[in-house]
Amino acid sequence: MLNIGIIGAGRIGKVHTQSIVNYVRTARVTAVADPFITDETAAWAEGLGAKVSKDYLDIINDPGIDAVLICSSSDTHSQISLEAIAAGKHVFCEKPIDLDVGRINAVLQALEGAPGLKFTVGFNRRFDHNFRAVRKAVENGSIGKVELVKVTSRDPAPPSAEYAARSGGIFMDMTIHDFDMVRYLSGEEVESVYVQPAVLVDPAIGEAGDFDSAVITLKLKSGALAVIDNSRRCAYGYDQRAEVFGSLGAAICGNDKPSCAQVWSDAGETGDKPLYFFLERYMQAFATEVEEFIQAVVNDTPVPVDARAGLAAVLIGIAATESAKTGLPVKVG
Repeated sequence: MLNIGIIGAGRIGKVHTQSIVNYVRTARVTAVADPFITDETAAWAEGLGAKVSKDYLDIINDPGIDAVLICSSSDTHSQISLEAIAAGKHVFCEKPIDLDVGRINAVLQALEGAPGLKFTVGFNRRFDHNFRAVRKAVENGSIGKVELVKVTSRDPAPPSAEYAARSGGIFMDMTIHDFDMVRYLSGEEVESVYVQPAVLVDPAIGEAGDFDSAVITLKLKSGALAVIDNSRRCAYGYDQRAEVFGSLGAAICGNDKPSCAQVWSDAGETGDKPLYFFLERYMQAFATEVEEFIQAVVNDTPVPVDARAGLAAVLIGIAATESAKTGLPVKVG
């Protein structure tokens, strides 16, 4: 039985903890640490049989813990990763590893010196049943040579301007998932990025130095093209769609809904809107990614999303941020 420590007991930390408790039979959560943990959250964790601490080093230094899930704020990810690797722990790190390439490379270097350790990055959309079906169609050659990838990603409601000011920007906070999806769905690397950004939803986000809308064009190494459209506000729900178009056809996935039923009448056609919240849309994907990480540790197999995939998405994000500033295409890397 693998003993897991959860670092960060906010929303995503609770999701991963509950996923292990509900779905994974080869691991158990034995400790939860968060400097800002509330009495209510502490009682919840203790009710699951976990020790509770306000110091994550209690988890890092515990010889009885085999693996850690880093679910703390983004600016702590690389430092905690380095400390966990040095302590001989397997690591599941929520995205991004860091916003600084030098610090990500420090994690990669540490992993090179610890070949027995598993390290994975939390890009949960790769584990969604819809996107996996599209990827399978690309892998098995059903659509031929990839020529065009289209990703639509729109959040139901914008974040606060305060959050936008400290998130690293839309391309590092939101679109980083879509950059990873382009790589995942196409099976290719991104060569260059061109961004058309805008502030169309909330002027305060613009005043904070960020954007809330964007259309992004990417050129892949093979010459294929990709297009991402983002909005921080979507009145009808959480809009997550993708298409890969190839020489022999296309693989397309739409939104998950409470039901696919449509009602036709003399008043028109009606149906359910997309699921509203990301936890509704991707709850099973969150569970699957944690389970597959744990299986990689238990069975000594490759992790589903390695640290280099985490670096690749950040490099695209950096190039996208530069393109948004200059109005020019920017090479990745």
